[in-house]
Formats: sequence, C-alpha cells, structure tokens
Amino acid sequence: MKPTLFISDLHLCLSRPHINRVFFTFMERIASKAQALYVLGDLFEYWAGDDDLTDTFNSQVISAFRSLTEKQVVLCIMHGNRDFLMGEAFAGACNAQLIADPSLIDLYGTSTLLMHGDTLCTDDTAYQAFRSQVRNPAWQKTFLAQPLAERKVAIEKVRAQSEKDKTQKSESIMDVNIGAVEKLLREYNYPRLIHGHTHRPAKHMHQLDGKTCERFVLSDWYKHGEYLRCDESGCSAIKL
Repeated sequence: MKPTLFISDLHLCLSRPHINRVFFTFMERIASKAQALYVLGDLFEYWAGDDDLTDTFNSQVISAFRSLTEKQVVLCIMHGNRDFLMGEAFAGACNAQLIADPSLIDLYGTSTLLMHGDTLCTDDTAYQAFRSQVRNPAWQKTFLAQPLAERKVAIEKVRAQSEKDKTQKSESIMDVNIGAVEKLLREYNYPRLIHGHTHRPAKHMHQLDGKTCERFVLSDWYKHGEYLRCDESGCSAIKL
C-alpha cells in the first residue's frame, strides 16, 4: 500500500526561491507516489484571500497540487495561522479538500488526530486572543471586503509586529502546553497526534492513563524541506 505524507509550515513565498524549488521537486518526485498528502497549515507565508488565485506564484503552487491529484493522490489541506483565509475557491482550484482543525482519521488502522498546533500553545495568551479575533467570520468578512492590495499591506504590518513580539516571548510560551495536549488526547480517546506550528520537529511519547500516545511535530521548511511518511509500519520523518 502506498504511504500517506504530512507536511506543514512551508511558508512558501517569492523571497525564498530555494525552498520553492524543493517544494515543486517534492511534489513531482515524492508526493506523486503517495496515497495521500496532508498539508497541516501554513502552506504560504500568508494568504490574503481567494481573489489572489491568479497571482503568478500562487498559480504555480495550485498547478502543482492539481497535477498531484490528477495522479490519483488525495489532497487534504488544513488552515494554519498564516493562511486561514484560504477558502473553497482555493480548494477547488487545487482539487483539494479543506479539513477541519482538528481532524480525526484512521491511518492504516491507527486512530490519528491531525492539527495545525497553534491551539495547543495556550500559554501564549496574546496570540490566542488574536487568533480568536481573526477567525471570527464577521471579522473575516469585513477584512476580505477591503481591496487586495490594502489587505496585503495590512498583513505585512501584522507579520512585522509579530516577529518583533516573538523576541520578547520565552521559548516555552511559544511551545505547546503539555496539559492542553494531554486534555486533547483524553478527549479523542488516546490517538496518535500529528501537528506543526511550533517549528520544533520531534517525536514525543506521552504516557497517559496507562496508555502510550505518539505525538509527531512536523518541521518547518525554512532551512530545508521535511515530511512525515506514514504506512502500516508506522511514521518516520524524512529530510529533503
């Protein structure tokens, strides 16, 4: 049986041509041989709205996804904290399914919970407040009513402020809260957990109520590409 692949936090943008090339090569040579590809958030550095589909670079990414699905690879995409404005028009152009955060799937017989991961960083209260604001449908409707160029300027300002704020936060605040992780694992009946967001790739083993739960944290793609490959024998991270 073909493997299922997971990626997140690619932050694709024109200013990082090396990683863009890695992505397109990955799509053509590796993802095309998979059963399914799951993108667990932050595919793009940011997404200003589905009226940006015709942007040249965005069109290239969309074309790569559509070519993948034409090879009978199932494509599922989850919103991240950078691209939560991706909508049904984007999904339709890619021939992808937008999946909820979190989503519980049967992965080769193992119950597996998929997340972007930002909701697990509960110690970062300022970020969680911001997340609640921008995920509000009324806020999104008002924001998307603005001209595309103005939205991009506004997003760039928010990104610059966010990077500045990160320098004043401790590393622990920006990581997951273990209590939040364990609460979620109990809620979903002790599944395997796969998520991104924190840029701290690792495999964790949680001993919880007499049960052992695997937690895989996906890598960001700032320095190199990396994906999680899962099949009947388990999951392993592979660098590109």
